[in-house]
Amino acid sequence: MVETLGRVLVVVPTYNERDNLPMIVERIRTALPEVHVLVADDSSPDGTGEVADGLADGDDHVHVLHREAKQGLGAAYIAGFRWGLREGYDVLVEMDADGSHQPEELPKLLEALADGADLAIGSRYVPGGKVVNWPHRRELLSKGANLYTRVMLGLPVRDATAGFRAYRAATLEKVGLSGVESQGYCFQVDLTLRTSRNGLRVVEVPITFVERTVGKSKMSGKVMSEALWRIGLWGVTGLPKRLRGGHHH
Repeated sequence: MVETLGRVLVVVPTYNERDNLPMIVERIRTALPEVHVLVADDSSPDGTGEVADGLADGDDHVHVLHREAKQGLGAAYIAGFRWGLREGYDVLVEMDADGSHQPEELPKLLEALADGADLAIGSRYVPGGKVVNWPHRRELLSKGANLYTRVMLGLPVRDATAGFRAYRAATLEKVGLSGVESQGYCFQVDLTLRTSRNGLRVVEVPITFVERTVGKSKMSGKVMSEALWRIGLWGVTGLPKRLRGGHHH
């Protein structure tokens, strides 16, 4: 199945994930021994970068991208995607380091691409998808944000904010990465929207999202409200601008 897709790179952004990283990399490598992993570390003060280097030293399928500073998830993914496109990978996967995305479900995402999807989203909110260990309020917020996104943007996707997804390299090349909004949830929604508006095929695959057990969540109310405001703006004005000014650098 993966053979037909070519070379697959799983991009795992990290910030203070030294306890989770070795376990998650091992699970990815066990689930799909042929894929490569790129750890994009935002100069974690806890030494995650060094842990990643150690993993890469012992495994030629593991690579590390050290980033200067903490610039957030979206920026780390964009840097990881650019690295992967330069290195000639055919499929780029987004996946969290905290264990909430289960590597064992990766084959399902890749199967969807093999079946013709341009973007496969690991979705919590399609039949068969579920969330484990989330407080009720958090689930309501997430479902609400997705409903709002669907209504404001007319986007036929139930989990547009999901962070477990697989893109064909050709999809990212077609939609372009310059000017993609890189803050928090906006990043996921922006890329989903661009993919959909370019007439490409987005498929949602049910997954089980498991709340992290080690370390603490990076999600904040500020990130959420900024995302909702921006999505509202896109709904009113049309697409995200192709290129924004440099205000978020």
